[in-house]
Amino acid sequence: MPPSLAIGRRPLAALGFAGLTGAGPARAAEKVVRVAMTAGDIPKTHGQPDQAFEGVRVAGLTLYDALTAWDYETGTRIAPALATDWAVDPADRTKWVFRLRPGVRFHDGSAFDAEAVVWNLRKVLDKEAPHFDASQVGFTLSRMPTLRAGRAIDALTVELVTAEPDAFLPLNIANLFIASPAQWAAKLAAVPAEVADPAQRAIRAWEAFSLDPSGTGAFRLARLVPRQRLELVRNAAYWDRARVPKLDRLVFLPVPDTSARTAALLSGRVDWIEAPPPDAAPSIRARGFNIVTSAMAHVWPWQLSMLEGSPWRDRRVRHAANLAIDREELVLLNGGLAEPAFGQVRRGHPWFGEPGFVLRHDLAEARRLMMEAGYSAQRPAQVKVLVTSVGSGQMQSLAMNEAIQAALARAFFEVCFEVLEWGTLFANWREGPRAPVARGATATNVSIATIDPFFAVARFADSRMAPPVSNNWGFVSDPELDRLTAAARTSFDAAERDAALARLHARLVEEACFVWFVHDVSPRAISARISGYAAPNGFYVDWSRLDIAAG
Repeated sequence: MPPSLAIGRRPLAALGFAGLTGAGPARAAEKVVRVAMTAGDIPKTHGQPDQAFEGVRVAGLTLYDALTAWDYETGTRIAPALATDWAVDPADRTKWVFRLRPGVRFHDGSAFDAEAVVWNLRKVLDKEAPHFDASQVGFTLSRMPTLRAGRAIDALTVELVTAEPDAFLPLNIANLFIASPAQWAAKLAAVPAEVADPAQRAIRAWEAFSLDPSGTGAFRLARLVPRQRLELVRNAAYWDRARVPKLDRLVFLPVPDTSARTAALLSGRVDWIEAPPPDAAPSIRARGFNIVTSAMAHVWPWQLSMLEGSPWRDRRVRHAANLAIDREELVLLNGGLAEPAFGQVRRGHPWFGEPGFVLRHDLAEARRLMMEAGYSAQRPAQVKVLVTSVGSGQMQSLAMNEAIQAALARAFFEVCFEVLEWGTLFANWREGPRAPVARGATATNVSIATIDPFFAVARFADSRMAPPVSNNWGFVSDPELDRLTAAARTSFDAAERDAALARLHARLVEEACFVWFVHDVSPRAISARISGYAAPNGFYVDWSRLDIAAG
């Protein structure tokens, strides 16, 4: 391992063993599934989880619902959730009307209605709102940057307002989870009177809410021990009767170390592990466990800085890096649990288009381009990349980056790494390369969800999405990309939108704004006793379908 990738030893508790203590055989009377996560801590439970999409899976779509959701049948279609239907105002396409589902109640018994939706909008949009929570803004507004306000039309109808016409809104709003205003008000009332500052009172109320959250989701919180375990129990009164959980209890344990996760599975301490290490797959299968995969809407790239002084400002260098990589070798390194990437989305996807630059392994052409750009074995391009050892969707991060480092060295690149903790790396995604934590890096390695148009391409192609607005980490600024992004965002017909996105994606690949490596296939190792697994897009596991046979 190169010195730049060296990582100090951490105590066993940090590897997840503290959470596993006493997590032996489940209660005989209960159906329990125990999941070892890749994250090092329990995601936030206040309604807008951190820890990326793993956090959404664990503490978002379990405890909460949003107005819309990605359906669990295909994983590619947005579906009704707390809203039954919606439409843009044809006379003013900055206004959307959502009709809400009647009869839904929060876990605390209070009613879900339009005022509750407006309250949840204000928690991240209105700094003057008594319940405004700055800590939730980053996990919300970066995913729906045009959202500006909302108002209740009547008890079951709400109007959402965007800063400009935005056809992506119904897809993006799936990331705003609806928490109970009544539960938060009860927590605020319990804050000691001596805490007089309104902002501090709000923080205290949200902290208390996190320990006793109330959403409308299919599960309720039973126990939370930070950095150790999250226990959820079935919500027997869930509004979608077809999705009332079959399990009695769902337990999540933070186990960031891959070896520790595997050991926990093989010893029977957990029933499910995220991201099993490829070299352990044969022994996992030999012990009777299943390794399940899906065509995950996900890509594992380097995102490049276009700031002054970065070698990536030269398109020849960007093309060369993409040509220097043998992606099939990375697939083999992952034990076959990956697919070569030819862009943000898979070839054959409606948004892929017809890029003029084709990603492939062509070392001779990579070297030719580098020499044309002024680089050589004696004068390599100096590249510093922010990476992490573990994290949601980060796959086999260090091993893959070591292989990439060696491959690029053959094409006149000298690559070094700055290894950050996953939460720090993820936070820097909206801070950019100028932030002190980036330490002069010219690329960052954050895995990317490509589930919707904004997530897949728009937030990286639009110059207005540069930090701190959203995730255009490298400050990409190209007039043609801006024009194509605007065309896609204002295409309200689905077929027209897909065609516009295909043109946008083609330009993104031609400009090589990333170095693309592989697509994840969302591997999970699960007990053969578990049935009902469904995760068609890799991100959203339908926990309510799971069942487990007596063992």
